[in-house]
Amino acid sequence: MTARDWRAGELSVLALALVLAVAALASVGFLADRLQQGLERDARRMIAADFVVRADHPVDAVFVDEARALGLSTASTVIFPSMVVAGATDASAGAGASASAVEAPPNARLAAAKAVSPGYPLRGALRIAAAPGVPDHPADDIPARGTVWVDAELLGALHARVGERVTLGQRSFVVGAVITRELDRGFSFVNFSPRLLLRVDELASTGLIGYGSRVTYRLLLAGDDRAVARFAQFAHARVDGGKMRGVALESLQDGQPQVRQTLDRAGHFLRLVALLTALLAAVAIAMAAHRYTRRHLDSCAVMRCLGLSALALRTIVVLEFVFVGLAGGIAGAVLGYAGHFALLAWLGQLIAVDLPQPSLLPALEGVAAGLVLLVGFALPPLIPLTRVPPVRVLRREWDGQARAAWFAYAIGIALFAALLVLAAGELKLGGIVAGGFAAGLLLFAGLARAALWAASRVARSERTAGRLAAGVGWRYALASLERRGPASALQITALAIGLMCLLLIAITRNDLVEGWRKSTPPDAPNEFIIDIQPDQRQAVAAYLAGHGVGNVVLEPMVRGRLTMIDGKPVDPAAYQNDDARRLVDREFNLSYRTSLPQDNRIVEGRWFGAAANASNAASPQISIEAGLAKLIGVKLGDVLRFDVAGQSVEGLVTSVRKLDWGSFKVNFFVLMPPTTLRDFPATYITSFHLAAERRAALDGLIATYPNLTAIDIGPILAQIQHVLEQVIGAVQFLFAFTLAAGVLVLYAALAGTRDERMRESALLRALGASRRQVRVVQAAEFIVVGTLAGLMAALGAQALGAVLATRVFDFYLAFDPWMVPAGIAAGIACAGGGGWLSLRRVLSRPAGQTLRDA
Repeated sequence: MTARDWRAGELSVLALALVLAVAALASVGFLADRLQQGLERDARRMIAADFVVRADHPVDAVFVDEARALGLSTASTVIFPSMVVAGATDASAGAGASASAVEAPPNARLAAAKAVSPGYPLRGALRIAAAPGVPDHPADDIPARGTVWVDAELLGALHARVGERVTLGQRSFVVGAVITRELDRGFSFVNFSPRLLLRVDELASTGLIGYGSRVTYRLLLAGDDRAVARFAQFAHARVDGGKMRGVALESLQDGQPQVRQTLDRAGHFLRLVALLTALLAAVAIAMAAHRYTRRHLDSCAVMRCLGLSALALRTIVVLEFVFVGLAGGIAGAVLGYAGHFALLAWLGQLIAVDLPQPSLLPALEGVAAGLVLLVGFALPPLIPLTRVPPVRVLRREWDGQARAAWFAYAIGIALFAALLVLAAGELKLGGIVAGGFAAGLLLFAGLARAALWAASRVARSERTAGRLAAGVGWRYALASLERRGPASALQITALAIGLMCLLLIAITRNDLVEGWRKSTPPDAPNEFIIDIQPDQRQAVAAYLAGHGVGNVVLEPMVRGRLTMIDGKPVDPAAYQNDDARRLVDREFNLSYRTSLPQDNRIVEGRWFGAAANASNAASPQISIEAGLAKLIGVKLGDVLRFDVAGQSVEGLVTSVRKLDWGSFKVNFFVLMPPTTLRDFPATYITSFHLAAERRAALDGLIATYPNLTAIDIGPILAQIQHVLEQVIGAVQFLFAFTLAAGVLVLYAALAGTRDERMRESALLRALGASRRQVRVVQAAEFIVVGTLAGLMAALGAQALGAVLATRVFDFYLAFDPWMVPAGIAAGIACAGGGGWLSLRRVLSRPAGQTLRDA
């Protein structure tokens, strides 16, 4: 029977939908499996160790003693920002200079200095070259005494070459090599500057490290996995809960968190497209199975009349679909394996590791997904057919059997929802998509039935006689749709779900991707200047304006420590989250202004505005960033107290803001009116976009004002833009699967009632209706079906897209009013086009022949 159905084309739509769903899920699964294996294998290289203890002060000796007791290898690094000067000089160009009157040598540049001990790195390798542009090689050791290794960018800024001298603090060094690759560099602000690497035992001679220096100390450990696990347990017992201030721990899972975050976000996009493909395939499979059931009614009846038991018939049907499921699953897994190479071509360059071959797990998951789709959406309409007595089957009487089908559908939907969560890899994304699918299914079905019932009642209430043929056609079309209520609602629901997924994919390809791209546009600020003194504001702004930087805005920054929340003292140890403990255990950067920043939006409360700056205003007001408020447990109406320069500043939280951190503009966690903070000591900060050819202009600014710190984030912005283009290309590739599945849904939804429509059209012709009347009836039905499906699909796609944007992708997606007419037009076009293709021959054939064929 399977071979006969395949030759007759009965299983083509169902099998193709299955293959597409498995291919989409498997391709993303294979890619994720390889990336995960690669990251887990090479995470040690990304932190240069197996475990790291990081602190803002020298690491406690107890950690070193415990590591040695466990037989672990150790190394240490000390990272800090400092000015580097070309040539040998006795002048101090260190980070301690802060007065604007001090003149810096012309060839000076801020660098991220890193002092390392012998043995660094414990895992992986640092790659160096003899000069910029020549082949590199792994470093055998750390820099020799009296030498440093530097980035090529730093050499260019200093107009120096390998073999020449540079000055760091009170000491001059010979440039020994150029650093070409440093896996554990990290993404903190200090590391955005060019790297200078020196020996840790020569750090003291520079005279740069003193009280108040901004320094990060890291203790690296490596060794046997069991010994590392024992050390990690020891370290967490001492550090967790805020027991040691200023100390944090890094494990293999924390290696290059920014890379993991980027890959996670890319994975969200890809999984979303794959999940929507699976949704479309589920709808197509359900519609194809319904049509299969109707077309096999007579053959099942004959087999039952010839004595075949219900159990045997059920076994035949189940086995047939198991064969189809296994064959479609294997074909989809093979197609997915081939497709993941295309995804890898776009996304594999995001991490600098050689990826291992994938495991068989994604293939097994793909085949299992195909079987779940068949069990959940193909078998429910078939199983009741095998339970009906033979005579009742022949008479088309299935009363009471629909309950079993709906019960089977409920089980299938539950299994499919679990599959979506599993395929998504996380509860949030899978839950939103599965919940949106289930809610759309129920809501669309209910609205379709209600709309058809209401429309038919309106049509029947007309009392005017002698209506035109078109009026009769519309009334008959509405009555016919209501008469086939369950089938019509199913068709409208399937068409709406399919269109919703396609429109949501359109949002993904356009609005969501464009929203992510706009969050970090190509002209985003790529330079930050901090530590600008109040008396330097006008001169710095004038200098930047004179070098082509327009609209320079210098934001005030006041340092303050949060001491109380709503009358309760702040205790870092009371927070379970490490990030929350670190935030409340350090000073915040506070700022003041009267206008809401352009890239901020209020999500709770009201912006205090200019009125709060009046001298007779009520108590000070505070606007806080939404993520920080959630992390440290602050809500609207709480009173916060800050210690600013030894004085208490207290204010009521009157608004919560959502910030676009990806814009790289200057933003602050906490904002207050100017009257609250402007009398306190403040420095100023600014960010702006500077073209690469004008980068040298900052060297003159730093030479004039050595206290300023210029931070170049151009390299990380370039990497983000590169990632965006790669992800967009991968999403475009997966969209081909989704588009094909969407076409199948539209075909299956329209073909599901084609036989019945052909029979009704032939009956109308036999009863004397003209071709024009029959054509009007058909057109009216398709317009009603397409309008309802398109309207519901457009609204559903907008709602689900907004939830995904805010909850998963973390940016705002505005409502697009043009999506509604576009959805209605698409629905009418799909329903009308498919209906015309399926029924165009009815009017040109004799009614008797059509009835015999039907």
